[in-house]
Amino acid sequence: MTDRKQGNAISFQHTLKSEITISGAGIHTGQSVKMVLKPAPANHGIVFQRIDLKEKTRIKADVDNVIDTTRSTTIGLNGARISTIEHLMAALVGTGVDNVIIEINGEEVPILDGSAQPFVDAINKAGIEKQDNEKIYYPISENIVFIDEEKKVEMVAMPFDGYRINTLIDFNSPILGTQHADLKKVTDFPQKVASSRTFCFFHELEQLIEHNLIKGGDINNAIVVVDKPVTKDQVERISKIFHKTDVQVSEAGILNNLELRYPNEPARHKLLDVVGDLGLVGFPFKGHIIANRPGHSSNVKFAKKIKEHIKKVKATMDVPVYDPNQAPVLDVHDIERTLPHRYPFLLVDKVMELTDKHVIAIKNVTYNEPFFTGHFPGNAVMPGVLQIEALAQTGGLLAIPRNSEDQYDTYFLKIEGCKFKQKVVPGDTLILKMELLHPIRRGICEMKGTIYIGDKLAAEAILVAQIVKKPKHQQ
Repeated sequence: MTDRKQGNAISFQHTLKSEITISGAGIHTGQSVKMVLKPAPANHGIVFQRIDLKEKTRIKADVDNVIDTTRSTTIGLNGARISTIEHLMAALVGTGVDNVIIEINGEEVPILDGSAQPFVDAINKAGIEKQDNEKIYYPISENIVFIDEEKKVEMVAMPFDGYRINTLIDFNSPILGTQHADLKKVTDFPQKVASSRTFCFFHELEQLIEHNLIKGGDINNAIVVVDKPVTKDQVERISKIFHKTDVQVSEAGILNNLELRYPNEPARHKLLDVVGDLGLVGFPFKGHIIANRPGHSSNVKFAKKIKEHIKKVKATMDVPVYDPNQAPVLDVHDIERTLPHRYPFLLVDKVMELTDKHVIAIKNVTYNEPFFTGHFPGNAVMPGVLQIEALAQTGGLLAIPRNSEDQYDTYFLKIEGCKFKQKVVPGDTLILKMELLHPIRRGICEMKGTIYIGDKLAAEAILVAQIVKKPKHQQ
């Protein structure tokens, strides 16, 4: 009995060792913003929190929460929004930070120098801490293609045992030309991609200003490409807007003689944006990404397609595989020594897998079950409440101390999200899986339960129960 998981070596989740405080202006809003990045527990994910709002809204960094992709990536929930998250997201992905809470007192992440490097430097200074929980990478099992013919965008994710990205940009610009950048493995991100700064074209500046954007922009935190003739008056006007006196166009066509960090820095920055935006998929995954003319809007649409694919892959990977020839971990006699249940109410036949965090058991449904006598005579269907009871008993085998002289009873406290996907009829073999969602404290255990028939989900629920030791006189 095994779960289908990707990869041979076990990877673990990571968080920050200590808090990080970062302050700066948002490039579009111009607001002075303070962010505090705090360590978070395993399985928490990357979550932003607007602490300046009365509700202190928490917004998970997830593609489903993206509400705008105009010039940057913006997430929002219940009226709260946080924009320009892509550089910070890229830094977190590129340094392997899985769990963090980001408290921010404004609606836009600071632009800093226009790259992800300041975030990477701050993360490295704070340190990264390995957590006990496994980090599961989901595979891209088939080519996933996104095409926007109007924008001439083509993106594809292909099966690959690693995480590799190739980007190609072509703006029909005599200055930029056609540029390519690649990331062979994610651990190369801090050294080869993080310092690449955002860029725009000179002719876009006035348009951005007219749309009330780049209030916090600075010609020194963005590469401004001058690929069309500009007048002296135009340059002077931009100079006044940015409160500069030394603005000029270099022979290389870059405003203010800004020295490029790489010959293909714009292409590398587009790759940086891809890393950040695909970090919103919400699941670690392996694949080879090829992105031709990527942009935030396309990246997010592509991320949604990848997420839908991974959800299907995940559903398949989570299905336990039952081998009837495998010897059980616990047989029915072992089960009776732990559970306070007996025929006809013992609904678990054997346990195939048992760890400190999950248990997988088997229930063979036969026509001789006593409940079939009065439940839908002539149309034998196992009652849903008994399916949930079978899950609860399975969970008891995980939660109740084994080989103990004491005896325990378990009592339901709550059942949430209970769904039945298909009928259970005589002849079915139920694969019962229970997973701890949180460590057991004060006898309270919360578990996620699923029932499979073959590889098909039959039922699922979140169960909360209390484990109570029997008084000595009742044992």
